[in-house]
Amino acid sequence: MRGEAQAGHLPARHLPVMFVQVMEGLQVRENGTYLDGTFGRGGHARGVLQRLGPGGRLLLMDKDPEAIAHAEQSFAGDARVEIHRGSFATLADWNATAAGLDGVLLDLGVSSPQLDVAERGFSFGKDGPLDMRMDPDSGESAAQWIARADEAEIADVLWTYGEERLSRRIAKAIVARRAEKPFTRTADLADLLGAVVGRGKHASGKKELHPATRSFQAIRIHINRELADLETGLDGALERLKVGGRLAVISFHSLEDRIVKRFIARHAKAPPANRRLPELDVFVPTLKAIGDAQRADAAETSANPRARSAVLRVAEKLGAAA
Repeated sequence: MRGEAQAGHLPARHLPVMFVQVMEGLQVRENGTYLDGTFGRGGHARGVLQRLGPGGRLLLMDKDPEAIAHAEQSFAGDARVEIHRGSFATLADWNATAAGLDGVLLDLGVSSPQLDVAERGFSFGKDGPLDMRMDPDSGESAAQWIARADEAEIADVLWTYGEERLSRRIAKAIVARRAEKPFTRTADLADLLGAVVGRGKHASGKKELHPATRSFQAIRIHINRELADLETGLDGALERLKVGGRLAVISFHSLEDRIVKRFIARHAKAPPANRRLPELDVFVPTLKAIGDAQRADAAETSANPRARSAVLRVAEKLGAAA
């Protein structure tokens, strides 16, 4: 979950998760071109823009119309900024990226404004329409999917994207309940999950998870094609990055981070050799991992609990002869 943390030395400014680490990772060049593929409310974007000179460019993407409206209100008057509504999965299709990028930032997951507004349907803690779409003008809502999916598909989604151990029991309960009354509200689904899972079934350290946590995450990921979009977006970022350009990705759960970690490793390290097979091609790395995975420090997680699960990975694009 993307969130904003207040910086102690900037009382009037709210900074996004791992702001300092992201800026260090991107190493913004004064006349470079940078893409923020998940604009949200623009915390990272403002940081990049402050480091750009008159010849620099900042490209902003988001598939949420409210985020785009905020971007246009905040940055439309700056000639260095170009704004496009769409998923970062399509970044390589945007003509503005064709000349190449010096940096790409992806801050994954649901943003704080999306989570905090009940009407968006992301939160089991706030009753609202059961929607969960980051782009409310595209695709089916969570309510529509739950109404049509069969029991096996529901169970598979809950297990694959939420690692929910009780996925089959939950799916059976959902199908039985929807036959009597459709699910249209987040509180309605959360109540059923609470009854099936019960408190204390899942624990993370000393903090118990709400019984709806894993299922809501799974349904959200499925509805928004988050993991598939991430894989496509990473390929597009590598394609559009210039040699020496930086890729910075903030993940908020292990499924995302695993994809990012494997993507960087696949392009940075040669696969294990099989001595029984002839070596057909010489591996040429196209990425270099910059340091290890980074996490928010204690001060930030204390100020912003949503930063606790954040993991930042940074990589640099290498030339063909590297």
